[in-house]
Amino acid sequence: MGRPVTSRPMRRAARILGAFVVLAACAGMLTACGSNPRNLLDSIRSGHVILGTKYDQPGLGLRDPTKDTIIGFDPSVSTFVVNHIADKLGVARPRITWRETPSAQREALISYGEVDMIAATYSISASRAEKVDFAGPYLINYQGLLVRGENSPVRTLGDLDNPDRILCSVTGSTPAQNVKRQLPGVQLQEFDSYSSCVEALSNDKVDALTTDEVILAGYAHFFPKYDMRVLSMTYPHDTCSPKGDFIPAGRPFSTERYGIGMAKGQPDAVAAVNEALRAMLAPRDGHPSRWEEALRGAIGDETVDQMIRRAAEPGSRFGFEPSPGDLSFLESTSTPCPTGMAR
Repeated sequence: MGRPVTSRPMRRAARILGAFVVLAACAGMLTACGSNPRNLLDSIRSGHVILGTKYDQPGLGLRDPTKDTIIGFDPSVSTFVVNHIADKLGVARPRITWRETPSAQREALISYGEVDMIAATYSISASRAEKVDFAGPYLINYQGLLVRGENSPVRTLGDLDNPDRILCSVTGSTPAQNVKRQLPGVQLQEFDSYSSCVEALSNDKVDALTTDEVILAGYAHFFPKYDMRVLSMTYPHDTCSPKGDFIPAGRPFSTERYGIGMAKGQPDAVAAVNEALRAMLAPRDGHPSRWEEALRGAIGDETVDQMIRRAAEPGSRFGFEPSPGDLSFLESTSTPCPTGMAR
């Protein structure tokens, strides 16, 4: 049997339909097919950069719809970085377009050329460093607890080891599971967002919220009427991680180092960003560094002063100022758990 005869108009319509299918598929992948990653230095020279950040985290990255601006520590760092690089290159400071970058989409947005760089509570890890290049870190962060001010029944981590105490976190949250393993008596209440947990905490429906300290400090600083404060967390006794690593008593919960992610293969851009971060951290006569100034504006003087005192305590395992360009922590080795110690 012969092949069916197809008219020229029908073939043309099929080609057009096929093109729309391809475009739709590419749109679902966040960008047009074949787009190349952006180069930060080229974009600065061109006078326009696209910077990724969070839009929904008070203190760190928050969109103010009334002014159509982005505020917080992460966008402050990003703005300083691109302006510093522009000054060094001898070009005009670029126009900035902000792009919301949810955690699950960060690597894709970089790879598909949607952004020049991302500073959005982006913890540097070995697995992520296989997909993107990191400058930084620009912030050292730890897991903490957010509690109601002076009237809170929770004053230390151990106070949560009680069936009458409720710990709130986001559904599937690793930080909450970390606490549950250490304190089996705690009750977990999970919501779909940290803002829901903050609301429950303010209404005395839960006793504490756990996640990264700076995120918690951002909420406390942004909602002063709720009178909330951040508590440090350390492991109360020697334990083993689920992966079989030994964790000594007194070590902070979940040390995270936030970095600035860019497309791979741009060492000059990474070096320029690290140099800008070091300039932001540089001390100034009679004034805190621009980095510390931005952090104080984002999460409040009280929290920053507490972080500085904590890091200065004898034998402290907490840090304060980061070391941009030092990624040696990615190569650190863990100690296996002793035989017989339960995970």
